[in-house]
Amino acid sequence: MIQTVVFDVGETITRDDRYWASWADWLGIPRHTLSALVGAVVARGEDNAEALRLVRPGIDLAAEYRAREAAGRGERLDESDLYDDVRPALTVLRERGARVVIAGNQTVRAGELLRALNLPADLIVTSGEWGVAKPRPEFFERVREVAQAAPSQTVYVGDHPVNDVFPAKEAGLRVAHLRRGPWGHLWADDPDVVAAADWRIDSLTQLTEFIGT
Repeated sequence: MIQTVVFDVGETITRDDRYWASWADWLGIPRHTLSALVGAVVARGEDNAEALRLVRPGIDLAAEYRAREAAGRGERLDESDLYDDVRPALTVLRERGARVVIAGNQTVRAGELLRALNLPADLIVTSGEWGVAKPRPEFFERVREVAQAAPSQTVYVGDHPVNDVFPAKEAGLRVAHLRRGPWGHLWADDPDVVAAADWRIDSLTQLTEFIGT
């Protein structure tokens, strides 16, 4: 029986619309241009950040994050950034006794913003706070620690094959692949993803059908 559910953040809990729009505005390019470049790097199997490097070769992302914060144009998150199924699904999971953890590749600031939303979660933590990011095995070692359950009783929920599905499976966790966002849709029927995922879902509310019942 699943005792702990751990969620990725981007395109699992939150929409990435504001994130990419803010980068396009900061770099002074049309939002559509950056959106198209994100789609292109996703199709090539590359990290989303490569889209920013295509726009500005040699960009120092850490420095740009700091510059944006200093200019008052840093990261923002509010209720409108959450997918509609997030609060209902997380609420039901906790009511059924599951431990709910949110852990993804995000900055320290993003962790603060997520916690300020008062989501129905037992723990919210980011790679920036842990000092290690997916898909490194050390990230999923931390996930196993905070899950407070055996790996076979812990499910990691995410959209990204390379960052979520494959490394979570290698860490011994159960996996739910979410068809959401560019990665989730593009790789949903990939044979390796299908083979690795214990469950394939289109909405977080589907988790309540097989967890805690």
